[in-house]
Amino acid sequence: MRELDISIPMGSRTPEWPGDKPFSCGWTMRLAAGGSVNLSAITTSPHVGTHADAPLHVHDGWLASHELPLSAFAGRAFVCSVNPSIDHVEPNDLPSLPSRGPVERLLLRTQCGVAGGSFPKRWPVLSLDTVRVLLGRGLVLLGVDTPSLDGLDSKTLDVHHALFRGGAFNLENLDLRSIADGEYELIAYPLLVADLDAAPVRAILKPCATE
Repeated sequence: MRELDISIPMGSRTPEWPGDKPFSCGWTMRLAAGGSVNLSAITTSPHVGTHADAPLHVHDGWLASHELPLSAFAGRAFVCSVNPSIDHVEPNDLPSLPSRGPVERLLLRTQCGVAGGSFPKRWPVLSLDTVRVLLGRGLVLLGVDTPSLDGLDSKTLDVHHALFRGGAFNLENLDLRSIADGEYELIAYPLLVADLDAAPVRAILKPCATE
């Protein structure tokens, strides 16, 4: 079955959040300089490229990166397009989402992300009412193609708090530009790094087999 890579690289060409630590790479050893191997070293924020925020990102004492539950990051997922011109996404702004039944994993395609190489000035954000509705339908993972679940100027990060308090988790900086709305199998495990506020992710979709 064909695998669809929806990850944005953690690399020097990927825009970082304004003021955050950008990705940089140096070389500790090079074969060309007489070394026995090529050996690299990187410095970066874990929020560069596709990643999962840990609840620790917004609240001291909440789960850190190594404590993210793997079960949330793999399984059936819906991709749903959102009108990029709206500010707050209400439940009726998700027309391709099934009207009934559980929605455990939802990936929002806004076309307002960093996949094209520049940092967006704005993007749609779920209203808190929509977050509550989705949690009521069993949501365990919300993925977005934007740099954050909350807006660029948000200081309270209300969507993050509401999602984490509801027992759900997130993916940010997905590349959904070539992905059609519909149901898929998602595999998007966070890298096992200890005690951080976020972890890099390699996110893959597989089209669901037709009955």
